[in-house]
Amino acid sequence: MQSNANANVSAEEIARFEKLAARWWDPDGESRPLHDLNPVRSAYVAGRAALRGAKVVDVGCGGGLLSEALARAGAHVTAIDLGAKLIEIAKLHLFESNLQVDYRVQPSEELAAAEGGTFDVVCCMEMIEHVPDPLVLIRDLAAMLKPGGQLFMSTLNRTPAAFGAAIVGAEYVMRLLPRGTHHYAQFLKPSEVAGMLRHAGLELEDISGLAYNPLTRNASLTPNTAVNYVLAARKPA
Repeated sequence: MQSNANANVSAEEIARFEKLAARWWDPDGESRPLHDLNPVRSAYVAGRAALRGAKVVDVGCGGGLLSEALARAGAHVTAIDLGAKLIEIAKLHLFESNLQVDYRVQPSEELAAAEGGTFDVVCCMEMIEHVPDPLVLIRDLAAMLKPGGQLFMSTLNRTPAAFGAAIVGAEYVMRLLPRGTHHYAQFLKPSEVAGMLRHAGLELEDISGLAYNPLTRNASLTPNTAVNYVLAARKPA
């Protein structure tokens, strides 16, 4: 998650995710849903973008699950987050994985200003629903992309089904996530995100649903976007 004094950020959100840092790489810990969804998300990106040798940034990288998957696919990965404890854990895990990722405690607006127009691929998974101003974040992401570059995002839909699955089910019934991880009012409908992408000068290419069964731990793409969805957009060449 992201923050500094002037950033598009919630200090409360950063603190909440930093509490998960120590067990981020435990597939049976509090980050279990991220472990289960990560292969589907990374495959979605790899299926639509040429990652080998590409310059890629993972924005809101947490402890580095997607960052390492992208690096394993051959990308040159920069990964940013404002949770210093999360970045520390991500860096430590590189000693185990023997991969190379440039992890930084850095806000998106700073990276967009310093390295704007230089990335082939920008990824931002399960983050936009945690920032105060989603449009500002999407503008930052768009600014990072080269002409012709691709943006990949995932988030939760603002539907009763998503409320039931992500908040009631995951946080209260099955206790897969700490209570308070998600706020229903911050969930975004695909049409809302599509409008923000257009406003930032990006062209939406695909929206697909993400199905997840926490009992079997099976995750897959689906046409149904009612709960969780992933999307691909492109910056015009």
